[in-house]
Amino acid sequence: MAASELYTKYARVWIPDVEEVWKSAELIKDYKQGDGVLNLQLEDGTELEYKLDPKTNNLPHLRNPDILVGENDLTALSYLHEPAVLHNLKVRFFDSKLIYTYCGIVLVAINPYETLPIYGTDIINAYSGQNMGDMDPHIFAVAEEAYKQMARDERNQSIIVSGESGAGKTVSAKYAMRYFATVSGSASEANVEVKVLASNPIMESIGNAKTTRNDNSSRFGKYIEIGFDRRYHIIGANMRTYLLEKSRVVFQNAECMKYAVFLLTRLGPKTAVFQQYHLMLSNTWSYRDELCITFSS
Repeated sequence: MAASELYTKYARVWIPDVEEVWKSAELIKDYKQGDGVLNLQLEDGTELEYKLDPKTNNLPHLRNPDILVGENDLTALSYLHEPAVLHNLKVRFFDSKLIYTYCGIVLVAINPYETLPIYGTDIINAYSGQNMGDMDPHIFAVAEEAYKQMARDERNQSIIVSGESGAGKTVSAKYAMRYFATVSGSASEANVEVKVLASNPIMESIGNAKTTRNDNSSRFGKYIEIGFDRRYHIIGANMRTYLLEKSRVVFQNAECMKYAVFLLTRLGPKTAVFQQYHLMLSNTWSYRDELCITFSS
């Protein structure tokens, strides 16, 4: 469809904004091929002229109809672009407190920075045996799909958890393990989740550090392999780490810190555990003394 047919009077668009990133506006005049500006009106009634470059045809992104806003799958949107994705996620999160949204087979998760009552055994049972898409988007739906395909096809399955620092990757992996442990059956075998998570303090002390965006940021990658027997019950787990940020030992950006273990060695001699195991460290170690402890948590 030609641009002149889409960008007509009353059509709604997204324009870049310094403070809000994207701001909604409505055309108050039809667009014609070759026009140098779009006549727009913001939601607060302000009218403006949006400059266009005839060479690049930089028309603003069209806004989706309100009836589609809040969809649980981003691929259902008429227009799929950055402002449409951000607006849909914002509406689902702020209006309905929904942190999960599908984008095809990908699950998008927003970190609410609080514990939500959506990870109990009753929720796990509700997702068990369901097809992905039958229920609301959830990390349990992704875990169920992997578990089901493993049992059906007898092939290894992988779940990739990716995101920025502080996005909630570690917690998401924990909930996936909780799902596997619960649906696989035996209570004794279900302790695998607990055992895997019990290793976190050791790994985090050596591989986690404070950054500007996360007081407890993992500075390494983690590959967790969970083994199942022929009855699809968990029988064990193996964890491998990689890509440790070694340079952080000797250099950190402003407001960042070395690994937590260095902080522990600074505070440790005051604790009973360090005294019990004679872990009294020299105050002259520069890697230890170049610490600036400024965060509250």
